[in-house]
Amino acid sequence: MPAVEAFGLSDVGRVRSRNEDSYALVEEQGLFVVADGMGGHGNGDVASQIAVGAIVEKYRQSAGEVGSDGELAVAERLQSAFAHAHERIREAGDRDGALRGMGTTVIAIVIDGEAAIIGHVGDSRAYALRGSTLTQLTEDHSWVHEQVAAGHLSVAQARDHPFKSVVTRALGGEQAVEVDLRRVRLQPGDLLVLCSDGLTTMLTDEEIGRLLSAGGGVEERSTRLVAAANERGGADNITVILLAVRGEGDD
Repeated sequence: MPAVEAFGLSDVGRVRSRNEDSYALVEEQGLFVVADGMGGHGNGDVASQIAVGAIVEKYRQSAGEVGSDGELAVAERLQSAFAHAHERIREAGDRDGALRGMGTTVIAIVIDGEAAIIGHVGDSRAYALRGSTLTQLTEDHSWVHEQVAAGHLSVAQARDHPFKSVVTRALGGEQAVEVDLRRVRLQPGDLLVLCSDGLTTMLTDEEIGRLLSAGGGVEERSTRLVAAANERGGADNITVILLAVRGEGDD
């Protein structure tokens, strides 16, 4: 089973006065989460904190739980944790009218043996760097992505579109949460990236790939990404988690 070295970093950026991103590294569970809050009279930070806390809480509690087909699989546990977070955010809004309307995107990865189970809602992303090739592992739940997929906008147009921050799925909304789940096989040397859109709206995938490929440990590479996004303008909060997959014999 490969070991994983993890590091997380969050920065308010150059424009915003408060950081509405939250993240967690729960290494004993192999669980890593990034949330990017929004809406509700500026209470996005509350939504993202609730989401991260609720996902970690529910995922831990579900260890060893048994379903109709035996012990719950990691993907089922992760999906249940997202649903729990969704309800916790809605309940907070029901209790306090000032919090009503808040929501958050979430990207989470669980390391499960030689695979990564990825769950996401919204436009926070996961990537994998294998060798010098960066691959996006998630598809944005956003209006501009839907327009690109339909052929109405180019990728270049989408990057600068005034509606680029409009998400079509989030935790805390009125609708039942729909979580995209994916399983990815891991190899020693892989580098996994979880990030809020404060990184990807400032830097292209090609730029992210080059910065990661420049080498260094997970802390150095994370710091390099955040600094580059800030140098480009830092228009939003920037959060990054890097996971370096090691082989059994690696230090």
